[in-house]
Amino acid sequence: MPNQEALCLGTIMADMGAVQERKIVVAIDEGKESIYALTWAIKNVVSQNSSNDTIILLYAKPQRAVYSTLDGPGNLFSSYVIMSMEKYSKEVADCVIEKAKRVCKGLQNVKVETMIENGDAREVICDAVEKIGADVLVMGTHGYGMIKRAFLGSVSTHCAQNVKCPVLIVKKPKSS
Repeated sequence: MPNQEALCLGTIMADMGAVQERKIVVAIDEGKESIYALTWAIKNVVSQNSSNDTIILLYAKPQRAVYSTLDGPGNLFSSYVIMSMEKYSKEVADCVIEKAKRVCKGLQNVKVETMIENGDAREVICDAVEKIGADVLVMGTHGYGMIKRAFLGSVSTHCAQNVKCPVLIVKKPKSS
């Protein structure tokens, strides 16, 4: 059952949608938190009554780590290994996108687009949101504590501070 804030947000977004097409960017990754955020956004933000909503599923494919051209005892790092790593990275991206598309499968009157970009998730998301001209950015949060967040950084915090559109950060409830 949607809470009061979700109803208000849905009403505001629906009013906005009556005038123009709404571009709702949902940042997704391999975690269950982003799929929960997508599901939550579909239930509480996306309007299936109008054809003015577009969900853009955005996946930031991490940059391949820079490896030395030498491995072990001085052998050149084989191009086969590099190609295998790139293939695996593409397969992960495709799998994440397909999983998110399945969540959106039953939507009516809503366009679903996908976007895969290479790079650091913080920069990729901020750049894509600006380039697309998004009306809202929806993203999950891993809920790291203060220490982990200090070392790893928080993608959602960075995006909330740097994008020009509203950012909806959805926290997955802890399962009991």
